[in-house]
Amino acid sequence: MSSSNRTGSSPLTFILTGIPGLPVSSYWLALPLCCLYLLMLLGNCSLLWMIVTDHSLHTPMYYFLSMLSMADLGLSLSTLPTMLAIFWFKSTSLRFEACVAQMYFIHSFSAIESGVLVAMAFDRFVAICYPLRYASVLTRSLVMKVGGVIFTRGVCVVLPVAILIKKMLFCRPRVLSHSFCLHQDMLRLVCGDVRVNSLYGLTAVILTKGLDSLTILLSYMMIIRAILGSVSQEARAKAFSTCISHLCAVLIFYIPLIGLSIIHRFGKHLPPLTHTLLADAYLLVPPVLNPLVYSWKTTRIRRRILILLRQRGTQQRV
Repeated sequence: MSSSNRTGSSPLTFILTGIPGLPVSSYWLALPLCCLYLLMLLGNCSLLWMIVTDHSLHTPMYYFLSMLSMADLGLSLSTLPTMLAIFWFKSTSLRFEACVAQMYFIHSFSAIESGVLVAMAFDRFVAICYPLRYASVLTRSLVMKVGGVIFTRGVCVVLPVAILIKKMLFCRPRVLSHSFCLHQDMLRLVCGDVRVNSLYGLTAVILTKGLDSLTILLSYMMIIRAILGSVSQEARAKAFSTCISHLCAVLIFYIPLIGLSIIHRFGKHLPPLTHTLLADAYLLVPPVLNPLVYSWKTTRIRRRILILLRQRGTQQRV
């Protein structure tokens, strides 16, 4: 295969792939995809609006939930342009600069979401293990600082990935295996030594999602220990019920991520459809399901939704 230099007259472009085995333009698939994006936008924007407008929700738990919604919005909007372009307009080519930018935003928002899940685990740990010190430990100032650290980490850790890959030469054909640009997928097309890129990419994953998952696991081990130490069965059930929404969010985020990582490393013999579906699930499922899970399992949000629905029904009757 010949290498391609970006200094040539024609701009370097990549070819994105839809779903293997289906035509590029599939309106029957594009319509549900649009519905998913609309559901994601409606759910996360509604959640943010409720947290901003309802002063009773101005607590650390809901501040972290608003950060999770913003990360979900960023992650979904990073993939939205190319996915809709492929399935609606048969546009599969993407300039190199745009591909690098999309890759950067996808991995940055993914790292930010992972960090927010850690912060939410810490919030549940303090609330259950040290309930009397909850207000004094998780002050508004600390929550804002934690949010700033999470954002800065997500932005800075992924930045060298984008810088390193911009210096690479790519082989023909430059066909990616997904509807969006991912670091592992782009490295597969590089002509030359990618050891530095691969090593830093692996280090970045370990320092973000690897440490984050271990921290969440450790937090829940201490939470379970505290819950089992409760005297009454009612207190145990109440304490555990406050963690269900966060546990669901963690599983929704990490299960597709772990599956995708395993397949990239050891599942090269699997059909391309498996890689595509897992990558789509990793980027599309959490932003859609997180607002639904929190609206269903969080009593105060559910109560707020019911109040708004009643008010709207009353206005319509009037």
